[in-house]
Amino acid sequence: MGRRWGFLIGLVGAVWLLGPSHGEQRPPETAAQRCFCQVSGYLDDCTCDVETIDRFNNYRLFPRLQKLLESDYFRYYKVNLKRPCPFWNDISQCGRRDCAVKPCQSDEVPDGIKSASYKYSEVANNLIEECEQAERLGAVDESLSEETQKAVLQWTKHDDSSDNFCEADDIQSPDAEYVDLLLNPERYTGYKGPDAWKIWNVIYEENCFKPQTIKRPLNPLASGQGKSEENTFYSWLEGLCVEKRAFYRLISGLHASINVHLSARYLLQETWLEKKWGHNITEFQQRFDGILTEGEGPRRLKNLYFLYLIELRALSKVVPFFERPDFQLFTGNKVHDAENKMLLLEILHEIKSFPLHFDENSFFAGDKKEANKLKEDFRLHFRNISRIMDCVGCFKCRLWGKLQIQGLGTALKILFSEKLIANMPESGPSYEFHLTRQEIVSLFNAFGRLV
Repeated sequence: MGRRWGFLIGLVGAVWLLGPSHGEQRPPETAAQRCFCQVSGYLDDCTCDVETIDRFNNYRLFPRLQKLLESDYFRYYKVNLKRPCPFWNDISQCGRRDCAVKPCQSDEVPDGIKSASYKYSEVANNLIEECEQAERLGAVDESLSEETQKAVLQWTKHDDSSDNFCEADDIQSPDAEYVDLLLNPERYTGYKGPDAWKIWNVIYEENCFKPQTIKRPLNPLASGQGKSEENTFYSWLEGLCVEKRAFYRLISGLHASINVHLSARYLLQETWLEKKWGHNITEFQQRFDGILTEGEGPRRLKNLYFLYLIELRALSKVVPFFERPDFQLFTGNKVHDAENKMLLLEILHEIKSFPLHFDENSFFAGDKKEANKLKEDFRLHFRNISRIMDCVGCFKCRLWGKLQIQGLGTALKILFSEKLIANMPESGPSYEFHLTRQEIVSLFNAFGRLV
């Protein structure tokens, strides 16, 4: 997919060209030469195949989406990296410089974004800013009209509703700061070993509906694993209901995406003058090659495609929200804001035209009471994972973990709000369904990590 696969295909080709000439006897096939041939065909629980996704993404989506994500509205993300871990106290903070995050100075963030960080238009921003200031004093500003007061209370109520899959940061906290995502890219930081494994182990072992007696393949914190454990794991996974199976594949796909980016932007060389970042194909092979990972790597990559399809489907379903005339990508620069909304809608209509969208209608079907219980379990497990992000010891990893989890949580919120989206008014406040600026920025940047 786009930049992610492009760098690896190029490097695989380079490795091949550096080998023996065509007249010489070739050595046995290397990991570099076989890496991608194993990621093809149809995806589990889907009617779509890898090749269709690659063509659509690379030629019709990737360039325009990257341009959108470089705009002011999408590059500035407000985050609280100082929230304490709610689960354990012995966090080992990464002391490496590459783990640090450089927050924005106040004058670096556009005024339109700072004035009210999540509403949709200049008028709404001005009104809601007044009301939020009053709310921080414990009351609603009675100088606002009755309709506006009602809208604010409805927005606040919905922000805390059961439709949200993430425990979002309090962006009004003094510890919350704006970060320029373009200046703090997701890449290798040196954060690894037991502390990093612990994060993923808690996510998989305690939040993916998995009994502790079933061991994950290649789990670095489990000993004595072999083929029997792998077979047991996938027999267990395939025996799950489609919702719980999808939950595991989404988390695995997110894990794969993060590992791909660590391999794509790896610290190759460091001198006192500069650092050289580049593609570490050996690191990629260790995580994804079929033989080196005993068949696990290609599964991980297919789960990444599954994640892509889920987020792609969510973007296709939320088009009516962004088409509303009241919605703006508001930064205060009217010309750029209008141009970027036009680009956003072009991208969304392109996404909507994708021929093989994931069909989420099988989710939470059947008996209504059981389906509602399953949906609530699904939501609570995902919210728990969003809280675990505050336990990551590397601040840059924490930033991108929080953003991508919030982005995926927003996608899930959209998927399960179809009726609310369909009933939105054409203009004016949407009481039943809305997205905050934080959700919008995380949704598109999380998807941008996959293309």
